[in-house]
Amino acid sequence: MYHIALKMLGGDRTKFITLILGVTFTAFLVTFAVSYFCGFMTRGFALISETQGDIWVMDAAVSSVEQTTNLSDAALLRVRSVPGVAAAIPLLLSSAEVRFPNGSFQSFQVIGVDDSSLAGLPRMAGLDHAVLRQPGQVVVDDGGTEDKLVTPLHTSDTWPSGGRSHVNAAMRRLARNDQLELYDHRIRIAGVSNAHPRYPAKPLMYMTLTNARHILPSERRQISFILVRAGSDNSMQTLATRIEQQTGLKARTAADFKTETVHWYLRNSEDVGDVMSMLILAIAVGFGVTGVMLYMFTSESLQQYAVLSALGTLPSQLLKMVFLQAMVCGLSGAGMGTGLCALADLFLRNSDYPFRMMWFAPLAGGGMVILTGVIAAIVSARPVLKLEPAKVFAAR
Repeated sequence: MYHIALKMLGGDRTKFITLILGVTFTAFLVTFAVSYFCGFMTRGFALISETQGDIWVMDAAVSSVEQTTNLSDAALLRVRSVPGVAAAIPLLLSSAEVRFPNGSFQSFQVIGVDDSSLAGLPRMAGLDHAVLRQPGQVVVDDGGTEDKLVTPLHTSDTWPSGGRSHVNAAMRRLARNDQLELYDHRIRIAGVSNAHPRYPAKPLMYMTLTNARHILPSERRQISFILVRAGSDNSMQTLATRIEQQTGLKARTAADFKTETVHWYLRNSEDVGDVMSMLILAIAVGFGVTGVMLYMFTSESLQQYAVLSALGTLPSQLLKMVFLQAMVCGLSGAGMGTGLCALADLFLRNSDYPFRMMWFAPLAGGGMVILTGVIAAIVSARPVLKLEPAKVFAAR
């Protein structure tokens, strides 16, 4: 009977190919949607990924790198005094309006890194770290934006006098030794990095803590996070608990802080809700197409089932045939759809497109397609089980 079920499935090649393509499209759509969402969330904790730190220490109310409040210098000393802490390095996050040479301005996220270790600075070739420690030297990055790091192509359009700007002048990309203006300080570009894109996308500006404290408005507290490097004999989770107990601050391992940041975006970001709504709608459409196509295929095969029933095939055997056909279509389409998504991952991995195919994305795509096939088979089984051969043949 199983052989006959497969023969029925492939008997009409046009319908069979159309059915497989529909299931493949649904599997690809679901896997791509999950990977697309993961890409956004990965950008949300990009700072944690590219910053060397076993444990992140912060104010107890902080739950992500997007919404922070600063700590005092005394907090840094308290963390350094905890047994098992090999190093505690300050990191500053701030925002500032930067004036470009043509008179336009742009909001940047300012990242102040430790002067000695430069922990938090993205890796980039050709950067002289000694230059970055000089006054007014910064590194800039697109941060996932497009055409934000630009400066006038012609020198005559730079630093307009008399309040006249040249915002419509011909532009080029910022390069080393170009200048910007930040809080009435003239700063010089020491390099343009290529860090992980951010979510939400924002231009980035890296500078040492000494330069940040000299240029940015004076505040009593100018440490957003403390990056802790654990000693070789210490468990990171145990050390994080010890830091919390002895300092009263919040300490999370890098992996735990990434997870907490994702949860924060899911709870607080309206953009995430919009993206999820669109993805759920697309997935629902794909499931609807797959379910309807499987049901129509079974309905159009009622005559064959009627013949088998008239020859004495038991209803339980007919039911197994329906489920076998649905499972074959579901598994074949799921494999092809996830395979296409894996190919897309190869092409998009090094691009700026927010796409990351994590281990659970194929499971989600394939699993949901198979589940749709099972549900469609259950719905399709009803007319098969109630089948009366005489009525089917009379209708012809």
